[in-house]
Amino acid sequence: MKIYVIGIGLIGGSMGLDIKTVYPEATVYGVDNNENHLQQALALGVIDQAAVLENVSDADFVIVSVPVDVALTVLPEVLDLIGENTIVFEVGSTKAPICEAVANHPRRRNFIATHPIAGTEFSGPSAAIAGLFHGKTNIICEVERTAFKLQEKALELFKAIGMRIRYMEPKSHDKHIAYMSHLSHISAFMLGKTVIDKEKHEQDIFDMAGSGFESTVRLAKSSPAMWTPIFRQNRKQVVKTLDEYIVNLTHFKDLLISEDYDAIYEEMESVNRIKEILNGMKIP
Repeated sequence: MKIYVIGIGLIGGSMGLDIKTVYPEATVYGVDNNENHLQQALALGVIDQAAVLENVSDADFVIVSVPVDVALTVLPEVLDLIGENTIVFEVGSTKAPICEAVANHPRRRNFIATHPIAGTEFSGPSAAIAGLFHGKTNIICEVERTAFKLQEKALELFKAIGMRIRYMEPKSHDKHIAYMSHLSHISAFMLGKTVIDKEKHEQDIFDMAGSGFESTVRLAKSSPAMWTPIFRQNRKQVVKTLDEYIVNLTHFKDLLISEDYDAIYEEMESVNRIKEILNGMKIP
């Protein structure tokens, strides 16, 4: 089995590690325009060999895990190069623009649009984690446009590394993920900005940052190179979620100004049920 990972970061690297665990006979090849990433991935055992894009012609699987703006260019190039039995999947956080980019490609049947709902705030080959995808959801879009035998091949791989599968249309995916992921990253970035702008001494931030602040602002450590293209591609949905979020923030501010603490309590109590929803959805 020959696996090509294009873009050796958190997701691509972790997927390579998990595939090698489940399929010890597989060879994982890494393709990356950053030579340091290639050497680091080799040293860490994230990949077995370095490769170039043109090598994918003999691949069984090609994992495209580059920033979503780069994927718009790289994905059609990969489809131009592959054999007829190769399955290609792209793992970015937007799906409508990606699907549109290859909608009329002659090898569209060899592509499956995916979004593994897994990750951390870290990036690069050193961020790769074995077992990252176990029990996590993998959203698949436009599955009907992928050749059935290649669908089966991809689904077998996803299930082997422990993923749950959910099917969704690209536009619906981008709408929901704007609320569940993109908004939380913006919140973290802007919370970090607010603190940095006001707290001029780094030692004060370090000394007074409790676990609540640390967990809330954690996502602000995420890569701007990855997230700026995501916000660009999903701009309309992100703007809509921000409008709704700002309405809620303004309402909370107004309650404080009017000293309506009963209403504040009721607001927070009503939102407490989010823990029941999340606990209820966890997979053992």
